Amino acid sequence: MNQWLDLVGIFVFALSGALVGVRRRLDVVGMAVLAEMTALGGGILRDLILNVRPAAFSSTGYVLAPVIATAIVFFWHPHVQRVMPAVNVFDAAGLGLFSVVGTEKALSYGLSPLHATLLGVTTGVGGGVLRDVLSGQIPLLLYDRQLYAVPALFCSAVMAVLYSLDLHGWPATLAAAVLGLGLH
Repeated sequence: MNQWLDLVGIFVFALSGALVGVRRRLDVVGMAVLAEMTALGGGILRDLILNVRPAAFSSTGYVLAPVIATAIVFFWHPHVQRVMPAVNVFDAAGLGLFSVVGTEKALSYGLSPLHATLLGVTTGVGGGVLRDVLSGQIPLLLYDRQLYAVPALFCSAVMAVLYSLDLHGWPATLAAAVLGLGLH
């Protein structure tokens, strides 16, 4: 079940990355690069900081989901653009989920709750920052009035507290992610 949630989050993040590629008038390779970085960048950064093999390199699905999202956007971007408001709900859920999972992984590798929370936020927002930098934009994280990072920080902090109270596993992960989704 966890891998399916990961793949859905990766796919939704990849859609947003590929759409930025369309807006920036990139070719399909540029779109794919933005899709891959948006979808996988935060987790890769987290795993490199933890000095572990990035999870993105452990499953073909992690790489194929952004490729499929890129193909869909390449051929049907006007249609994808129209349904993006609905996709943004999944994007917000993915942000919370990735932040919580990143925090939990950092805690399981022995980081303090504070450092794990910061690394969880990095997991959630890192791909979007990479997308923006690669597409020549100021990262949305730095100026968006919709408080993109605040829900990620809240989710990560809740996960760190739950973990400190010895509450682990999918119920704690889901609870922390849903609380953050409520802020978004």
